Amino acid sequence: MKLNRPALVVLGTSTFCYVTAETLPVGLLPQISAGLGVTEARVGLLLTSYAVVAAISTIPLTALTMRVPRHTLLAVTVAVFVVSQAAAALAPTFTVLVLSRLVCALAHGVFWSVIGPITARLAPPGQVGRATSLVFIGNSLAIVLGVPLGTALGQWLGWRITIGLMAVAGTVCLVAMIRLLPAMPVLPRDRAARLGQQMRDAVLILRNPRVAGLCAVTVVLVVGHFAAYTYIAPLVRRDAGLDGVALSALLLGYGAVGLVANFVVGRYVDRRPGPILLALVLTAAVSVVALGPVLGPALTVLAVLLWGGAFNAIPVFLGSASLRVAPRSRDAASAVYVVAFQIGIGSGAFVGERMVSAGHLGGLPLITAVFALAAAVLVVVFRGTFPSRISAEEHHRAEQEALA
Repeated sequence: MKLNRPALVVLGTSTFCYVTAETLPVGLLPQISAGLGVTEARVGLLLTSYAVVAAISTIPLTALTMRVPRHTLLAVTVAVFVVSQAAAALAPTFTVLVLSRLVCALAHGVFWSVIGPITARLAPPGQVGRATSLVFIGNSLAIVLGVPLGTALGQWLGWRITIGLMAVAGTVCLVAMIRLLPAMPVLPRDRAARLGQQMRDAVLILRNPRVAGLCAVTVVLVVGHFAAYTYIAPLVRRDAGLDGVALSALLLGYGAVGLVANFVVGRYVDRRPGPILLALVLTAAVSVVALGPVLGPALTVLAVLLWGGAFNAIPVFLGSASLRVAPRSRDAASAVYVVAFQIGIGSGAFVGERMVSAGHLGGLPLITAVFALAAAVLVVVFRGTFPSRISAEEHHRAEQEALA
């Protein structure tokens, strides 16, 4: 069996659309604020409300749709994405914009819960991590191209056009997915399971210490990251006077360094996840804490680029771990991982909003650094989740368990 690259490209492009759409308000904070007559701090809560709904709905909706063929379910989530983005682009008020994003959030959790197991079924034994890294390039490209280009387009053509283009991109993904993704019927063990049992499995899987460790690291790390990242536009405006095109260029550099980091460390996802993840988390902590004081343009740009390089490579290790730590229950493990990630995004954005509203913008980088250091400690504590070395035999054993 070989890697199904065309299908993986479609999956990666879909992740690009989802990540870009969810985080687009980060770059369009000033434009949405001015266009709908709300404060920048309130616009930042678009991420919180989205993440809360995604976190609450992921496990029940994943369980409810467990018997739907995987390729069909994924296509439905992308179709919901298209409709919600079109509604957001036409939203006459901030309330309608929030509601349209919440519709997308309902599909978001299911999308991310099934895309990991689908990726695993498209990869030969021992190459699940590699396939995951290929799909998660879409995440990095969303930061590299999606957010900065969306920011630039929002300044040039308006934020509504930018969101409307996301609906167009989602439509292209949907058509390609229908044509290229192979049929993936539900596995027999999932078909036989009852809804209540599936719900219990998704909750009880947290008794698995490796799954619990993954969720703990994810929540702590993502809370800290999004506390500052949600308000990166006002941060770099304060520290370096960057706005408009300069802000778009910095966001482009932030994501580009992350893309390079993905390529560099991606080869180690299947072999040495623990040490590489620890190094990335510590690099993120050191780089972001430098943004606390007002550094000036040059040092601010350097710190932001290091931060982007470190953090944007981390989700590959987290997503791969969600497939490795519970090979017999990949859908359930992916679901709780998605919930943990969304709790992190929502909580981080909320913490950031509280700090900004209280006039403490400069304290956000310190909060991010503290959470990153706490996550580094957890990576060391949960060595079973992020081992120092994984052998080919261990990969093969996990794949056999997944197919059993």
